[in-house]
Amino acid sequence: MSIRIDRVVTRGGDTGQTSLGDGSRVFKHSARIEAIGALDELNATVGLLRAHCMDDARASAVLMTLQNLLFDMGADICQPEPTRREGAMHVAQEHVLWLEERIESLQSAQLPLTSFVLPGGSLPAAWAHKARTQTRATERRFVELAQTEQ
Repeated sequence: MSIRIDRVVTRGGDTGQTSLGDGSRVFKHSARIEAIGALDELNATVGLLRAHCMDDARASAVLMTLQNLLFDMGADICQPEPTRREGAMHVAQEHVLWLEERIESLQSAQLPLTSFVLPGGSLPAAWAHKARTQTRATERRFVELAQTEQ
């Protein structure tokens, strides 16, 4: 299904609120919008990492799949629990398993770590570290949201 966006500027948020997927209005600083924003930032960082890995088709494909999953997570979280249709979640346990398998595959090819790794080394490595830290920040936003909403 193709999504068509005719307008980027709607002026609907000029009063400090924005719409969720069900049409309800929330403040832009709400925990849900903070979590959605963190996902968006993470997705942009993964996109930068992917741009530096284009010569590695396998890595690029995994990162693109990950970007699509992050986008789908945003679609899931923009729908408050009470209004979400049964079984309407885009991201499921199978996606978590897929990601865990990718992590295990990468880790099996890596030498055992003997110390902490300083971020950097190459542009892809530096962007991977940035994505790692943004993943943790995004997780913190989701934990915060889970403390106040389903």
